Amino acid sequence: MELRLHTRRFNNGYALFFFFLLSFTAITSYASIHVYNNETFREVGNSYLLSGGSEGIAASLTSAAADESDPSSIHDGRSYIRFENIKFWRSKASADQKSDMEHSTGLVQIIIFEAADRNNIGGSAYGGQRAICCTPDLAKIEGCKQGEVIRVPSATDINWPIILNAQFSGNSIVASMENNEVSITKTGMYNLFFVACDPKLKGLTMNGKTSWKNPDGFLPGRMAPFKKFYVYMSLAYFLLSLIWLSQYVRFWNDVLQLQHCITAVIALGFFEMILWHLEYVHFNNTGMRPVVLTTWVVTIGAVRKTISRLLILSVSMGYGVVRPTLGGLTSKVLVLGVTYFFATELLNISEYVGTINDISGRAKLFLVLPNAFLDAFLILWIFTSLSKTLEQLQAKRSSVKLDIYRKFSNALAVTVIVSVAWIGYEVYFKATDPFNERWQSAWIITAFWDVLAFALLSVICCLWAPSQSSQRYAYSEEVGENSDDEETQSLTRGKSDGDVSLVKQEKKEKKAGDEERYDEEDDSEEDKRE
Repeated sequence: MELRLHTRRFNNGYALFFFFLLSFTAITSYASIHVYNNETFREVGNSYLLSGGSEGIAASLTSAAADESDPSSIHDGRSYIRFENIKFWRSKASADQKSDMEHSTGLVQIIIFEAADRNNIGGSAYGGQRAICCTPDLAKIEGCKQGEVIRVPSATDINWPIILNAQFSGNSIVASMENNEVSITKTGMYNLFFVACDPKLKGLTMNGKTSWKNPDGFLPGRMAPFKKFYVYMSLAYFLLSLIWLSQYVRFWNDVLQLQHCITAVIALGFFEMILWHLEYVHFNNTGMRPVVLTTWVVTIGAVRKTISRLLILSVSMGYGVVRPTLGGLTSKVLVLGVTYFFATELLNISEYVGTINDISGRAKLFLVLPNAFLDAFLILWIFTSLSKTLEQLQAKRSSVKLDIYRKFSNALAVTVIVSVAWIGYEVYFKATDPFNERWQSAWIITAFWDVLAFALLSVICCLWAPSQSSQRYAYSEEVGENSDDEETQSLTRGKSDGDVSLVKQEKKEKKAGDEERYDEEDDSEEDKRE
């Protein structure tokens, strides 16, 4: 039944066929050094196939530039795919069917091709389904050798796609491939497949590893720009932290609780960007993702994202501005924060720790949906709370605070609109590039979110920067809420000292009476007293 389903897909064209191969046969790899540990070949069409990986690789530098570099260095300017200790294992039953006197009793072929040449692998007889291995009919039509992979030379280089062979001898159950290195002279998205066309090799497994190297190291091509990107992001956070801390220290006595939270977000962001850079440097030098370091950096990132969202939610609720605490909402906000942290942490660990391959569609959907739902819920809660806070400030005629909150709401609205537009572009980008041929610009999809988060944080820092008048933005009793307006009136009207003293005395008496009746969770009562 499963084979019939595959056959129907092949009839839809080779593009779908090849995409099926990439998705169905993808194995877990540990980085640009792909390790194969008893990986089993899968039956695909008329072949047994195992995907060895798919990565963007830049062309080797010119020979002159390469000669000037240290040949033993990973920065030697060479690009290649290297095979080391590759061994294939067949079943004992299959081996016993062969004579120990036979030289070749089973062929395994290794195919390396660039994504643009995907149509050069396989063929179709009389317009039927496409096949990877040569059949008797295809042997007559295309002149291929029966029992081997069908290969058509590339229009740009007749030596590509490259096919290497490994053969079983006699009744041996093991076939070893000689250590080999394939130089990459053209920039592109390269794919590696191990294929066996012999039906008797069913259940074939393999061990070994392959190293995929770019001119500057082992970092995959689509990830290489991140090494510099996180340097620039670290510098941006460093400059922001310098500006913020200079004000923070200068007006220490006037710092609000809200500004302490902003300081924590800046510190976490700066630390996260540095760790991401170190992670990619280690990745580039060794070809393996450092599990401990990657776990730390994704955990810090999850903490930063959680605190950032809770900070925006708390500000939208008017915490520290129109209400001293969140009251009965505190527990709900904390539960949401813990849930968001674990959802983000699980997604990031699955996506980054120990692997460079995209996780399977169903698994990713299962992990992405909770995050998407929580983000949507947060956005709804934030704007609902922000609307109520703006109404309260407008009713209390707190012009300074109202102006800040209007700017804050405008910044949030722009951020949400840009985010939705970018998500649409991301879906379009991936839908129109099923074979990752635009891998050189794919890094921008991920980098955009870090830039957007930094931009929103910078806006918040500008709006709530520590200053001599920070306390004017903080929550105060209702008389204090109108203090700005009253101070303005006293300056423009030129009231006498007696009037000022009388106003002060009334303020003190009213404040003393209000302290006894204060209920922090009842905003409507505050409006009444105002």
